[in-house]
Amino acid sequence: MNASAENQETGSLDGVKWGVIFLLLGGAVVGNFYFAEQSVLLRAVGVVAAIIVAGLVAMQTEKGRTFVAFAKESRTEVRKVVWPTRQEAVQTTGIVLVATLIMSLLLWGLDSVLFWVVGFITGLQV
Repeated sequence: MNASAENQETGSLDGVKWGVIFLLLGGAVVGNFYFAEQSVLLRAVGVVAAIIVAGLVAMQTEKGRTFVAFAKESRTEVRKVVWPTRQEAVQTTGIVLVATLIMSLLLWGLDSVLFWVVGFITGLQV
């Protein structure tokens, strides 16, 4: 069997799998409303079980396998991140707060000057 025939079979099976996924999730929603008189715990367990089964089926599709590979690579990249120390985080936060304060004062001053200039030109004073 060549690669294009395998892709066609996988594509057609993926459509069926996505149909099953939507049926499972739709069944979880409908079941939750249909069994409204039952215990909330039992309904929650049923919905969670349906979501887990739908997720497992989704992982068997081509897009699901791509997502799982992406998630694994992302986890590897997150482990490579150098997180700031507490002191660096506090210092950076302080710098951001001071810069925000300075910019707000500058914009307030510019707004006041422009308000005065427009009032002077138009002759309207508030």
